Amino acid sequence: MYVILTSKPDLYRTEANADIRLIEAWDYVLEGRVRARFQLGELLRETRVNVIETGDTPTINSVPSKFLERFDTLEEGRGEIRQLCSFGKLDARLVAVPLGEVADTA
Repeated sequence: MYVILTSKPDLYRTEANADIRLIEAWDYVLEGRVRARFQLGELLRETRVNVIETGDTPTINSVPSKFLERFDTLEEGRGEIRQLCSFGKLDARLVAVPLGEVADTA
């Protein structure tokens, strides 16, 4: 099973743990600005995922993985990310992010 973890700059970040093997990451760029980062990973077992709200007083929400949308194949997950990022004729694109950079900037 595959899941998508989403982070939005200056709002929140979602962190993978040892129970999710990250496979690839994409920045969603709209009108020249990164609006979100999508990480596609394989769910190895049921777990909890930390969603950390940023700001003056960061809040950590521990969300059970059962609430994440799941995909049978990588291609289904990629298709969902593409669908989330298509807005007609707007300048929207996905930019691959090397996994080594994900931990540094997410």
